[in-house]
Amino acid sequence: MWLLLFLFINFSALGVGSWLMSNGPTSGWYLTLNKAPWTPPGWVFGAAWTIIMICFSVYLSYLVNIKEANTFWMLFSIQFILNVSWNFIFFNQHAIGLALIVIILLTVLITYYTFAFLSEMKFKTLLIAPYIIWLLIATSLNAYTYLKN
Repeated sequence: MWLLLFLFINFSALGVGSWLMSNGPTSGWYLTLNKAPWTPPGWVFGAAWTIIMICFSVYLSYLVNIKEANTFWMLFSIQFILNVSWNFIFFNQHAIGLALIVIILLTVLITYYTFAFLSEMKFKTLLIAPYIIWLLIATSLNAYTYLKN
């Protein structure tokens, strides 16, 4: 039951984030930005986020049974807000610096998940690894764009 709920919430977050960025990745503004040489092709973003949200949902479905409800839902809500708002801030508002702050906060929070719950989650912690790896890449892309534009 928890897994289905988290899959629904996490994929809804992706949908809301996509809606908030409108045509951001294909907009003239984005296409003319100086982007990092390691920026992956567009299809990679969709594939990466699909894998990330499946793994993260499985991770959360285990974690929700271990952690105190208030702490769990507070951290999850902050993660949700940061994740969804980045799209709006970066693509819609073109606030690259503020988006960088948001993605750094999101990376710190997901890294916190990893280490704070490692003793309880053990090998299940590997399920959050794709999220951290992607956030590190995305943060570097955002930082490059901020510094070069």
